[in-house]
Amino acid sequence: MMRIVRTIVVAFATLLAIACSGGGAPPTSAAEPLPAGPLGAEIALGRELLTQTKARMPGNVTARLNCSSCHVNAGTVARAGTLVGASARFPQWNGRSHRVIALQDRIAECFLYSMNGKPPAYASKEMIAIVAYIAWISRATPAFSTPDPQQQFRLDPPAPAPDTARGAQIYATKCASCHQSGGGGVALAIPPLWGAGAFNDGAGMARLGDMAGFVRYNMPQTAPGTLSEADAFAVAAYVLAHPRPKFAKDRPVSFPSRPAAYF
Repeated sequence: MMRIVRTIVVAFATLLAIACSGGGAPPTSAAEPLPAGPLGAEIALGRELLTQTKARMPGNVTARLNCSSCHVNAGTVARAGTLVGASARFPQWNGRSHRVIALQDRIAECFLYSMNGKPPAYASKEMIAIVAYIAWISRATPAFSTPDPQQQFRLDPPAPAPDTARGAQIYATKCASCHQSGGGGVALAIPPLWGAGAFNDGAGMARLGDMAGFVRYNMPQTAPGTLSEADAFAVAAYVLAHPRPKFAKDRPVSFPSRPAAYF
C-alpha cells in the first residue's frame, strides 16, 4: 500500500514539475473555461478580435488580413505563429525600435507592419482585450522564460539564394489553387500574399526566413509539412519577389487623449 501511495506522489510531483517548467509546459488550450464576469468577457473578445480583425477593427487594418492569418487558430498552434507564452516575455529589448518594449508595443507593431494599418490606443477596449487573451493562453509560462525553439517557425536562409523560378513552379502546383495565381487570395478566407491587400515590406513575413518557415510547417493547408525546406525557401523567395505596400516609417502615430479619471 505504501509503495502505491509513493508511486502516486512521485507521479503527481513529476506532473507538477512539468507544468511549472518553462519550455516543457504544454500549450494552454484557449478552449478551457474562461474566468467569470468582465475579465472572461474581455478574454473572449480578444480571441474574437484575433480571428475577425478586419471586420471588427476596420479602422486599424488596411490589409485584407486577420491576426489569425499568421497566428493560426488565434495563436494556439505550435510553429504557426503561436502566442502561447508571449505575454510572459515582456517587457523585452527590441532591436528594431532600439528600446525596451511592452506587449502593447509588440501588438502595435503587428498592426503597423503586418496589417499595414494603425494600432489601437493602448488603453482602448480592443488593445486591452487582445492583451488579456494573450495573457490567458500564456498563464502557464513563467515570466521572462526563453521561447521554446520547437514552437517557433523561423528558418535560417540558405546559401546560395533560393531559386525563384523553382518557387514559381511550386507555387503554381501547390499554392495557386488557394492564394490564386495573382497572389490575391480569396476575400478574408485566404489571405493575399502580395499586392495592395498584403502585409507591407516591414512585416515579419516579409523576411525570407520567416516566410519560408511558415510555409515549411503550415503549407499547403491541405497537407502541411509536406514541402521540403529547400522548396519552402523557393516558394517564399518567389512570393517576396512581388510588390507589396511600403512601410511609411515617418507617419505619425497618435492616440485619443483620456481624462485623468479614466485611470
